Amino acid sequence: MWSFLGGIVVLIGGYLTYGRLVEKIIGPDDRPTPAKLHPDGVDYVILPNWKNMLIQLLNIAGIGPVIGVILGVMFGDIVFILIPLGNIFGGAVHDFAAGMMSLRKNGANLPALVENSLGKTTARIFSIFMTVMLLLVVAVFVNVPAGLINLMKPGASLFWPAVIVIFLYYICATLFPVDKIIGKIYPLFGGLLLLGSLALFVSLVYHVWQNPVLLTETPLFKQGMTTQPVVPVLFVTIACGILSGFHATQSPIIARTMATERDGRANFYGMMIVEGIIAMIWAAGAMAIYNKFPTFMGPNANATLTKITTYFLGTWMGAVTTIAVIVLAVTSGDTALRSLRLSLAEIFSVPQISLRNRFMLTLPLIVLVSLLLWWSNSDAQSFKWLWNYFAWGNQVLAVFTLFTATVWLMRRKKNFLIALLPGVFMMFVVTSFILWTSPVHKLPWGFGLDLQLAYSLAGNLTAFFSGLVLYQGLVKRKEDEVAGIKD
Repeated sequence: MWSFLGGIVVLIGGYLTYGRLVEKIIGPDDRPTPAKLHPDGVDYVILPNWKNMLIQLLNIAGIGPVIGVILGVMFGDIVFILIPLGNIFGGAVHDFAAGMMSLRKNGANLPALVENSLGKTTARIFSIFMTVMLLLVVAVFVNVPAGLINLMKPGASLFWPAVIVIFLYYICATLFPVDKIIGKIYPLFGGLLLLGSLALFVSLVYHVWQNPVLLTETPLFKQGMTTQPVVPVLFVTIACGILSGFHATQSPIIARTMATERDGRANFYGMMIVEGIIAMIWAAGAMAIYNKFPTFMGPNANATLTKITTYFLGTWMGAVTTIAVIVLAVTSGDTALRSLRLSLAEIFSVPQISLRNRFMLTLPLIVLVSLLLWWSNSDAQSFKWLWNYFAWGNQVLAVFTLFTATVWLMRRKKNFLIALLPGVFMMFVVTSFILWTSPVHKLPWGFGLDLQLAYSLAGNLTAFFSGLVLYQGLVKRKEDEVAGIKD
């Protein structure tokens, strides 16, 4: 109980303390934002800050802080420590840095930011990887909400109709100006999310107060706990709530709608903290259900989610909360497709004011996502692989973003350790994950090495590439000094 509540207090305290320190290092100021310099009525549109905060929250808070923590809490109550610490020192810094880098480069998307810091060759490789990754995101964020809708009406066979409706909405949200669809309906979606999260939190506190063992590792809970290593698997399983590379693809959307840089800490760092609080609530809900009903411990996170909502909130409010979770997925899937369109437009220098241009860029994405949806639903195993590759690919994006931020801060003679240290840790995590995983471990194809060997190789690779990043930062700083570039 106290580790759960204490973790939420730590998250709030982290925003007020470490978040302010990071803000001082990055240094938001009063320079004109991209929306003021280049308004186009489509992507560069000034929105009220309260809308920007809700849009950023809904963009980043996909199903990770719900489905991910429902699976991740099977590692035990250590999650109530790792979520706050990872969020404050890793995820929130990652999101803040990504948003501010984009603000300072005319709302540029992640590939352009990577190129500016890590070079053209790295950026080309990264662009291909990010495109594949975002296609996986869109496919996952169509599948999961459609599956939840289907569960809400057993026997009605609503999955494919839901897939079609959700995907059509994604296409519309991708093509239309940001203030016409996203800016209009996100406040409603945000209200549902906050209402559902608050209701679950209050009910959890009430139930756990009456029965404190619900949030402890009881003997029955320990029997179902995962035996996989915390490092690296936990940090890939939970991701959203701790640190997620997907967020860096979303921050440029808000960087193009902000009126002032000084809202950066609230929009980027702050909304990641809110996501961490949401993750803590769902982790507590899952642990309580696992202690109450141990048979739910397993890979079927959707069934556990439904049980959490109905047990703690009843049929009516439980349905509202399930809808809020569906909203989380939908409001990340739509902007993932939008981010893909914006990134391709930037790479191929295609102006986006014309609806025709936007549609021509989106059309091949529609075809590719449609093929992914067909494949991922051909059998249960296909979707399992889709989810697993999405999970570790997400953390590869985080590594690129944090290393990009490291060079960006070095060039400005700022304290780059705030980005380098979490970047080093996440590279070790994702590298050891790829080296260790295999179907033998009930995880996607990797190299299947012995864990200690995977750790050793991952450590050496991490040290080597971290050294290259630091060297690149020194080279870029020297180039800027010669050219007389200050910021």
